Amino acid sequence: MNDVAPPAAATEHNDATRRLARHVATTGYADLSERAVHAFKRALMDYLATSITGSQEPVSKQMLDYLASVDESRTAAVIGSTQRLSVLNAALLNGTSTHALDFDDGHTNASAHPAGPNFPAVFAVAEQKAMDAKSVILATVMGYDVMLRVSSAIHPTSALRGWHNTPITGVLGAAAGVSRLIGNDEEQTLYAIGLAGSFAGGLFEFLGEGADIKRIHPGKAARDGVLCAELGKRGITGPMHVLEGKHGFFKAFVENKVNWERLMLDLGSRYEIEDAYFKPYPCCRHLHPIMDGIVTLKRKHQINPSQVERIEAGSYAVGARHNHTSWEALLDAQMSMPCAAALALVEDNVTSPSFKPGRIDRPEVQDMIKKVSVYTDAETDRVYPQRRGGVVTLVMKDGARLTERVLDPKGEGENLMSDADLETKFLSNCEAIIGKDKCQRLVDAVWSFDRLDNLALFYRW
Repeated sequence: MNDVAPPAAATEHNDATRRLARHVATTGYADLSERAVHAFKRALMDYLATSITGSQEPVSKQMLDYLASVDESRTAAVIGSTQRLSVLNAALLNGTSTHALDFDDGHTNASAHPAGPNFPAVFAVAEQKAMDAKSVILATVMGYDVMLRVSSAIHPTSALRGWHNTPITGVLGAAAGVSRLIGNDEEQTLYAIGLAGSFAGGLFEFLGEGADIKRIHPGKAARDGVLCAELGKRGITGPMHVLEGKHGFFKAFVENKVNWERLMLDLGSRYEIEDAYFKPYPCCRHLHPIMDGIVTLKRKHQINPSQVERIEAGSYAVGARHNHTSWEALLDAQMSMPCAAALALVEDNVTSPSFKPGRIDRPEVQDMIKKVSVYTDAETDRVYPQRRGGVVTLVMKDGARLTERVLDPKGEGENLMSDADLETKFLSNCEAIIGKDKCQRLVDAVWSFDRLDNLALFYRW
């Protein structure tokens, strides 16, 4: 007996999946604004910075060791290596490298990291099929758009229910972006997104354990998105109402607590990639407002850490749960607000090595971590996720209280990183890995990407 419930009655939202599929299939390069194209270049610069540095991390090297042992394909580039893999495995590995240091881009409303699911998927397929630069730009913009619209519509409910937005919506974005790249029509794109809905998954249970799976989440989304787009092209069907259906994505992940207006806001006239943010610190974005506040207070008051009795860190509810003070792995240090606050106070410049053993184990850092108290600040929580702010108070040993409220952390909102900042991030992180000459050639190629005759520079490492 078939006990599956019949489809829900038609509502004003019952074509949400199709509207997104139509948007992807019918948008052309000429429809993109100059702002969107430049936003792509900024995101690409940051993607290269994070994927090249991340390729040197243990999780990426261990994954490459396995994939190279079972994959004899030489189809697609592996960033940071002379090794080449199949399209699917290259997308998986490059997406993992992008998130290996928690240094990759994000989106405030979506609370997700879009580069890792989208760039590796699009570039792997583009290399295989010798696609041109403008096709890559369009596909990536479409991938970001679908991923970040869906994630913005379900956050923060999804995160509070234990879902990691990056993989659960990243696979939808990657499927959409690759569909645009390979010329899927509306129905094929609808199938691809429908398939991707059943590939969606990723839990926040890595918190507190330092589990490597968080690093893999974007790569998993990139790989599965490629697969869904290619299967959709061949007529393998996914549910046409995968988002809004009775047993669909929105029901499963957030019990239909969806911001429908946000999902379709300015569809076709504004692209979500324009609002991607970039990180100055290699750690969870929720920690950055507190770090910025401490850096500002240090500059204003010439503070010596030995003068500080206590640090009070106020965040929104989602951020305040990152309050653990012990860890056994790099990931959990990068997800700890007490650790980030202590490093921001003790160090002059927080970089990737700051979170690693030898640096966070120093007595002055460990002592400061014990002085941090994290709480949910009502005003910060009220404006989240529209603004990702925080408030920090340094309670001094002489009784003084020094407070700084941050509305937007460096890299987003009204506090953006400039093009020059992104170049500096790329060069300072990557020159030691791939050399100064290649770094400069990549910088030049990124800013002229829409005018490139070929993309070979991005496929040879």
